[in-house]
Parts: sequence; C-alpha cells; structure tokens
Amino acid sequence: MSTRGSTAIAELTAKASRKQTWDTATPLTPVGYYPKAGLLPGVIEVRDQTGKWDRPAQTRQLMLSDGGWVIEQTTNVEPYGFFAYNLTDFQKVFKRLVDHARAEWTFTEVEGGTTIHWSYTFFPLNSVARPILALIISLLWGPYMKKVLPRIVAEVERQAGVAEGTAHPNKWTSC
Repeated sequence: MSTRGSTAIAELTAKASRKQTWDTATPLTPVGYYPKAGLLPGVIEVRDQTGKWDRPAQTRQLMLSDGGWVIEQTTNVEPYGFFAYNLTDFQKVFKRLVDHARAEWTFTEVEGGTTIHWSYTFFPLNSVARPILALIISLLWGPYMKKVLPRIVAEVERQAGVAEGTAHPNKWTSC
C-alpha cells in the first residue's frame, strides 16, 4: 500500500451560518448530488447506513451507476467544523487502482457565510497505479468535485432560506 496519494480540492462559500451549512451538507445523501458524469459513475443508492452521518465509525455502502459500489466510514466528526471519512472496497476500474480514499470537509465561518473546503485523496494500490490514478484525479475527479460542490451549496442556501435554491439534484450536465 502506498502512502502517497493524489488529491483534488474544491472550495466554495455558502451564504449561511456555519451551523446551517453543517446541518445541511453533512447528512446530505449523495444520491442525486453525485450523478454520472462522463467516465465517472454516479451514486444511485445508499445501503446499510448505520446511523446519522454525525459521529465516527458510521458506515454506508454507496451503489454506483456502473454496477459497482464503495464503502464509506466516518473517521472524524467535529460538529460545525470538520468531518472526514474513508472509502474502501472500490469496484470496477478503481478496484485495480485504488487502495483506499479519504474525504475531508472543513467548515469555516467567514464574512457573509461559511466556506466549505472539500478535499479528496485517493491512495494507489501500487507504484504502477500511481500515475494513472493521478491523471484520473486531475482530469476527471477534480473538475467533477467543482461541479458537485455548487449544487450542495445551493441546497444549503435553499434550506437556510437565503436563496431561491438552484439545486436540482436530478438535473446534471456532464463534465
């Protein structure tokens, strides 16, 4: 297993308090917000979630549009500030490339709202997979995150009552 991963980052500010942003974004189901885009499969169902996404050791299985799945498990939950989860049991192409992945979300209060900083690091299975994975993360996953996060922010703002809400989880334009 490699310790050097490939990371993509997306960051955006929601016009909502840190509590409102956290309360919406953290438990938000990925179904509809993470649709298929080009070569990347979408999340079509969540199975076996062990509880709210509000404490360490919660798990769930994300079913993907290509017939694969991935397991998520929360590792860190610091209410209103930070949460992280690991992803394992990749299927299909990623099974041959990824040992595991880690997602981290940081919520920082700023003037006019809350900045969400979202990072995703994929750890390759081996040194042969590393450059292939780095290319996928750079060309596909990073741009994908930058399309997903505005939809989540729009939902945060809609639920906070500060925006008309332009989030349409079932409408998507490909990356």
